[in-house]
Amino acid sequence: MKTTTQHGWQFLNLASQVSDMKHDNYRQLLAISTLIELMVEKGLLTADEIREKSSQMEAELDRQLLL
Repeated sequence: MKTTTQHGWQFLNLASQVSDMKHDNYRQLLAISTLIELMVEKGLLTADEIREKSSQMEAELDRQLLL
């Protein structure tokens, strides 16, 4: 049987893991956003091309989830 203290430590550990995941997610999003901005600035892609591809990928994901 687990004590209240053990549950408290488990909760604290879980909260710490979630915080780490949020930080990692932020860093990944920042890196992706930076790359997209650089590609648009250099004329490699347009914002419309990125939006269109994003819509296509989202539709495909939705389709796969419904299978």
